[in-house]
Amino acid sequence: MRLRLVSTALATCLATSAFAADLPSRAPPPIVYAPVFTWTGFYIGLNAGVGWGDSGGVIVTGPTPGSSGSLGGGGGDGQFVGGGQIGYNWQSGAIVYGVETDIQYVDTGGDVAWGPYTWWGGRGGGDGAYFGTVRVRLGYAIDRTLIYITGGLAYGGLNTNPLTGNATSNAGWTIGGGVEYAFTNNWTVKLEGLYVDTGEGRRTRFFNNPAGGVLPAGVYTATTSGGGGAGLVRVGVNYKF
Repeated sequence: MRLRLVSTALATCLATSAFAADLPSRAPPPIVYAPVFTWTGFYIGLNAGVGWGDSGGVIVTGPTPGSSGSLGGGGGDGQFVGGGQIGYNWQSGAIVYGVETDIQYVDTGGDVAWGPYTWWGGRGGGDGAYFGTVRVRLGYAIDRTLIYITGGLAYGGLNTNPLTGNATSNAGWTIGGGVEYAFTNNWTVKLEGLYVDTGEGRRTRFFNNPAGGVLPAGVYTATTSGGGGAGLVRVGVNYKF
């Protein structure tokens, strides 16, 4: 009798073990890690800001002291600047480096008041210009925040110099820096400052005023009053692919 009870208990245990082996195991769910953000990749975006030119006036030198004068206007402080940019970043550890090119419209916002110098006919009006840059960027990333410096080629014309007109094909340089923040994995916003010198420099032109006018006859010299460079501050937004 005792032997039969032991056999029955053993059979029950074996059956229970076999049934338990058929049940699904309760293993812990796999750990899913969020992807680490990287600045590497191609991006495209828009920007807008303000600029301050250092060449907004003209100095006219005539054959007599009374025929000489200084003329303001032609752009300068508080110019609207806006455009677009494209670029590519590479990231190695916390170091981010890349290339960027942009094209900008500049609203010079004014014309030169030529006064008695009507013989010039109002050349060099302030009806807008453009410039572009091709730059390298080097920065340090703190997760989604990038602090960087940038510099390279500048071309086109700022038109803060009314002697240069709008049809410019100058080449110069630019340098600056900024900070950029990625508020999603694809969208970033930046604040950037640049100094741009498109190589316009000081320009001088000579004009002959004929006799019979208000001013004495003779050769007049018109010279820009600044160097042709400009600083700008702009904000921008980029979409990173």
